[in-house]
Amino acid sequence: MTSRPPRWVGVTGLVIGLGLASAPALFQMYDRAPAGGDMMVEFEPYMTQQKVDTFNGYMDTIGAAVAEIGTLRQEMVADGTLTAEQFDTQYSIAMQLANQWSAIDEDMGDLLARMDRNLDNYDAVNSLPSFDLFPFFFVIPGGLMAMAGFWLLLPKRGGKGAATWALLLLGIGMVLAPVAFQMFTRAPKGAEMIDDFRPMMTVDRVRNVQGYFVTLGAGESQLRASVMPAFQAAGGDAADYPAIGQYSAVWPTMLTDFNPMIATMRDNIDNFEAVDAMPSFDLFPWFFLVPGLIVAGAAGWALRTGRREAEPDPTPDPTTPGGTPS
Repeated sequence: MTSRPPRWVGVTGLVIGLGLASAPALFQMYDRAPAGGDMMVEFEPYMTQQKVDTFNGYMDTIGAAVAEIGTLRQEMVADGTLTAEQFDTQYSIAMQLANQWSAIDEDMGDLLARMDRNLDNYDAVNSLPSFDLFPFFFVIPGGLMAMAGFWLLLPKRGGKGAATWALLLLGIGMVLAPVAFQMFTRAPKGAEMIDDFRPMMTVDRVRNVQGYFVTLGAGESQLRASVMPAFQAAGGDAADYPAIGQYSAVWPTMLTDFNPMIATMRDNIDNFEAVDAMPSFDLFPWFFLVPGLIVAGAAGWALRTGRREAEPDPTPDPTTPGGTPS
């Protein structure tokens, strides 16, 4: 049998429990956490090494084709087909692609590099429990802690020992949760990913990328429909410019692959902002560990001291038979 726990143990359980239970509302997790879950699901098809390598291969193909545009221009000017000014005017869309390619390649290359270096981070975050459940990892144990703490504060009620044990077990559960879900390794990777994706998940960045594909598509169309036919009509051999031919051949596939990813970026800007507005992923393990340690420590101390007080004094009473007078 244990004695009644000190009042502060009940206060500790009640205050920390209420804090945990109210945290999701305070940080708007009921809306923001599911938004993060939706974003993770929608980006999943693109966050693979195979997909990133495919996208980089497309960029290499376009880069090689753009390099050939300059060579083709020089050849057509050298053989008298067109002057440089005529080429630039007549094929202004292809030249726009050539002139803008450096900026396009730099920006798209940065986007793909961010995806590439965050593949492991994405997998780590995706291995955590569903974002939809995050609020309830605080509400349920927090609510139970608050109830146990409140029970300990009620006067003349039984079950104080059971309530204290409940606090101990809930505290231990909170401590073990980040270990069980490997939060100490996975959550920091989530924070790293959010930080790295922040520059690319903006309205302006997505608009720029959409604009690039207008330029890329228009340039490919003019190369295929106008520039190369004119070059061949003047006696040129298209086989001398294989990258341009490859660009035109794979452009429909490029567009089919890139467009959904860009649409996913555009559609998830709000979801990203919702996740970014929550506390940093780095902190989530500590949101479990620290309250759990405090509650478990308080309950464990109360149970230990209560048991000591309830145990009979092993020192013989000198007033009873067999006792030794002092």
